[in-house]
Amino acid sequence: MTGIHPAAAPSPPPSEAMLPSLLGVFAHPDDESLLAGGVLAQHAAGGARTAVVTATWARDSTRATELSAALAVLGAEAPRMLGYRDARNEKSAPEQPRWCDIDLDEAVAQVVSHIRQFRPDVVVTHDVLGQLTGHPDHRRTHQVALLAVEAAGVPQLYPGTGEAWQAGALYAATHPRSGIGGLGPLLQGVGKTLLSVPDSYVTAVVDVTTWLEQKWNAIRSHRSQAESERPLPGLLSRLDAESRARILSTEYFTRLRVAPEGPGLHDLTR
Repeated sequence: MTGIHPAAAPSPPPSEAMLPSLLGVFAHPDDESLLAGGVLAQHAAGGARTAVVTATWARDSTRATELSAALAVLGAEAPRMLGYRDARNEKSAPEQPRWCDIDLDEAVAQVVSHIRQFRPDVVVTHDVLGQLTGHPDHRRTHQVALLAVEAAGVPQLYPGTGEAWQAGALYAATHPRSGIGGLGPLLQGVGKTLLSVPDSYVTAVVDVTTWLEQKWNAIRSHRSQAESERPLPGLLSRLDAESRARILSTEYFTRLRVAPEGPGLHDLTR
């Protein structure tokens, strides 16, 4: 499948120039590159606007600098950082509450503001499991993004955050059981949980081989993670190029319905 598209009905593969604008909503710096780096690079190469909202880490931190470098590699706009604390890292934003602890309405309002500012065709975020390891920040980001995409299209909600905007589609980046491959041994080798969804949960499989070098360079831009032992960028850095390519060259997504499909029904249907 080529690209992520907002239209619900099947259509012929579009040219690169037809790719829709894309806004990522992710928990941590490096999530965007690991989970959707190929798609971000692909859409930017096709002339689409791309950007990423990142929930955690202070805007003056080393991780923020790394995020800026990674997004530049992927052709995306400057970082949009909310600046909250990582649930598992006290040093990420010492003066701020944890992202997973803040008031849900406050979190949704901030993401709504970015959606209304950027006005994306497509939004991409974490899946309901919390991405392989079930990180609480990933799960919270999934919840917030789902609510924010719907709320951004309703003018009465969150006044003062911009003109209402309804994204055409929301996709959750995910990992099907059949697509785990070499990721399983990598994560289990350092004692991490491995969560995956049934294959039937996946609705878009994107081959990003063409953008693999960009994606890997973006991941490597998160140097603090690539030079550490347990984070996924570090684990990938210690693989040979062929094994790493097998893991990174395909990205999986689940399309989540976010907008009304129009009038016509007289009963609830499946």
